[in-house]
Amino acid sequence: MAKQGTKASLPRRQMGRYLRESREEQNLTQGQIAAIMDWSVSTQSRLERGDVGRLRARDIELLCQNLGFDDEKTAAMVGLFKQGAEKSWWHSFGDLIPERFNVYIGLEASARHIEIFRPDIIPGLLQTTDYAATLDRTYFPKDSEEERQRRIELKTKRQAIITRRANPATLDVILYEAALNPLVGSPKIMAAQHRHLADLSTRPNVTIRMLPFSAGFPVGGPVGPFSILDYGLDAAGSTAEPTVIYVEGFTGDMYLEAESDLRRYREALTIIRHNALDAVASRTLLRQRMKEYLA
Repeated sequence: MAKQGTKASLPRRQMGRYLRESREEQNLTQGQIAAIMDWSVSTQSRLERGDVGRLRARDIELLCQNLGFDDEKTAAMVGLFKQGAEKSWWHSFGDLIPERFNVYIGLEASARHIEIFRPDIIPGLLQTTDYAATLDRTYFPKDSEEERQRRIELKTKRQAIITRRANPATLDVILYEAALNPLVGSPKIMAAQHRHLADLSTRPNVTIRMLPFSAGFPVGGPVGPFSILDYGLDAAGSTAEPTVIYVEGFTGDMYLEAESDLRRYREALTIIRHNALDAVASRTLLRQRMKEYLA
């Protein structure tokens, strides 16, 4: 059982969120699930908060079966259960959690404010369908068209968090100018992607700023891609979830919650933002690049 006044580990909170969402989608109460599993309602309630108590991996597997999870999602839940209670969590693809199960999506979907720095590529929340599909075909060359289409549809659904009418998340993105240069697909696809960025940046909840080549390395060295996800306050006025730093890697992702890590990344983002173009100048640059691709 987690100590009173402390939060369960991030992997287990994510597991609890998936379990709760699945239960709610099936219109089941915590009491009904508890009865099926032959444990108390309080055990089910704690589990959905990530507090596993004395439960074992086998209990999680059985619960997943009762909720109708497929083998991949069941393996992912058991993997999240086994991750332990570390403040910093390195998720290596294929290690405990299946590679195709995207842990980050659950974090992103419930965030209220997301800050992103990308020095290399357009982030998924801002990608057009054609841009995303071109990258997907390159990254998963052996997959069927049906599998690719499923991933593109999932990415489109993810983007709804910033375009929905009711309580959209706020998004603050800084792109290094180099992210605009690599040709993805064709000039037509690139032009449409730049237009999409410029149009999205006019939304009141979306800010897109460009870090120009002339800024050099404002932090003193290269900084890889990262996101900072904030979750706002709950109904009681307390922090709903600890802020999470997501650092994307080629063979795995890192999730950080320690205050020292958060402070370092916020400091870096402040310096980068100070050296970036403002929103209007950034939009002008995007539209200029769009015209160059159409020329």
